[in-house]
Amino acid sequence: MKKGYFAFAMLLIGCGSCSTDNFDDITPVGESQTATADTTTVSPKFDESILEEDNFAETKFDRTIKIVFADGGARVTGDENGIVAVSRNHVTVNNTTDEKVIFELSGTAADGSLKLYNQKKQALILNNLNLTNTQGAAINNQGKKRCFVVVKGDNALKDAATYSTPDGEDEKAVIFSEGQLIFSGDGTLSVTAQGKSGITSDDYVHFMGTPTVTVSSSAGHGVRGKDAVIVSGGTINISVSANMKKGIASDSLVCINGGTTVINVTGSAAYDSEDAEYSGTAGIKADCLFEINGGSLDITSSGAGGKGISGDLTGCFNGGSVTVTVSGSNYGQSSVNPFGRGNSSNSNSVSAKGIKFDGNIIFAGGSVSVKCAANEGIESKGNIIITDGVVYSYSAADDAINSAGTFTINGGYVCGHAPSNDGLDANGNFYIKGGTIYAIGTSAPELAIDANTEGGCKLYVSGGTIVAVGGLESGASLTQSCYQASSWNKNTWYSMTAGNTVIAFKTPASGGTPLVVSGAEKPTLVSGASVTGGTSLFDGMFVVGGSASEGSEVSLSSYSGGNGGGFGGPGGGRPGGW
Repeated sequence: MKKGYFAFAMLLIGCGSCSTDNFDDITPVGESQTATADTTTVSPKFDESILEEDNFAETKFDRTIKIVFADGGARVTGDENGIVAVSRNHVTVNNTTDEKVIFELSGTAADGSLKLYNQKKQALILNNLNLTNTQGAAINNQGKKRCFVVVKGDNALKDAATYSTPDGEDEKAVIFSEGQLIFSGDGTLSVTAQGKSGITSDDYVHFMGTPTVTVSSSAGHGVRGKDAVIVSGGTINISVSANMKKGIASDSLVCINGGTTVINVTGSAAYDSEDAEYSGTAGIKADCLFEINGGSLDITSSGAGGKGISGDLTGCFNGGSVTVTVSGSNYGQSSVNPFGRGNSSNSNSVSAKGIKFDGNIIFAGGSVSVKCAANEGIESKGNIIITDGVVYSYSAADDAINSAGTFTINGGYVCGHAPSNDGLDANGNFYIKGGTIYAIGTSAPELAIDANTEGGCKLYVSGGTIVAVGGLESGASLTQSCYQASSWNKNTWYSMTAGNTVIAFKTPASGGTPLVVSGAEKPTLVSGASVTGGTSLFDGMFVVGGSASEGSEVSLSSYSGGNGGGFGGPGGGRPGGW
């Protein structure tokens, strides 16, 4: 992980703007975790005041210079200070004045470029520009101040397959800037990267307004901001086919505040000679903090060892909508794992996971939906805290949601569906204090809701509305009573009433035993219910706020944990109808 001043400044500002109760009381992974090792942490939030100067409309400029690219060479007007030099369609700006200049770019060139040396902030208005460079970047800003990119009309930029870059300069993308890149406007911009990345800033990249920006890269990342990538508005479509590369990447922060972001990565994991390790692709990779507060984010990953969202530190889901689909297989020698899971200790193994962070993952609002074919749907190497929002994860081959440390649910709607493993799994203590939970796991030794009893940890249930197909960890502390159904049938709608809470759920095609339910009061469970209205959650398997009629009441008996003993029904201990 690369650690820069801006990266840690961002984190300190973000964490300083949130309220925490006892975040520091979380027991580190590997140490003894007891019932007091709990958290009610509120998610960090990015401080948008850093971006107050990013509004192009509120910035005063001194001059506008128009550059029109054409077959006979670029034409320049408005350059009274002689800061623009032209060599056919290769244009160089050397602004040593104190003026803030707008450069309006238009026209077409099959072999052209714009390079800027500027001591002041500047703006580029792309107004029906079609520009390809056969030697490197289409736009190369060597200035370290803000560079506004205002998108008007329809624009297309493309780089060279091989770059010829002067010594001592960076040139990392079709659109490259040493300083901040701030995109706005209401037009379209198509960026095709065949030599390096699509859009890169050695500071940060910020998308605002309502532009439609489409980036296709067969060589590098889609969008990379060394210090940050922030999406506040617009429609951002990113497609990356290169091995190891990311749709959006940052050494520090990735923050989604609004707009529509769609990312598709198809490359495979490969050996990274710079870091001397194997590395996979990812829709989004944030070395420090990932945060979503609004907007929509849709990620698909199909290459071997690919991930949806990955981070070296913290993931915060505060609002907006997130959909992640990872269909690729694990890369390398994952099959040697003695536990039969996707992870492996081999150095050439890269797991294909939906959402994975080396630090904590916090869900405090919005909706998150993950589907993963070969490994965990959601995994934290730290702790998982869910206080609000909708969190759904499906894994065909491993745990649906896994925390290496403490797993705490205080609120929200949570579903972990794992036909062959644990639905919800904590390697430390697991606390359920509130929320509505639908967990589906398989038969022993896997469970619907699992805590690390072998390591001296425990599952604590003190609140919430719970449906668990596959049972709870044995030895659980159940201060809120839990109950076991006498039998259950696959692919069947059930309604459940517990106090003032009414829900409906459809049982899976497969899952372990028993079916366990819990609520503020002893629930009433009805099989074969007809469900109408309400809000559908968890890939259509769960309904809240609706009404249910008909069906047959299912008898319930007290349950203390574990998935054995006393389970009846057809199929010799399997759900009825198997």
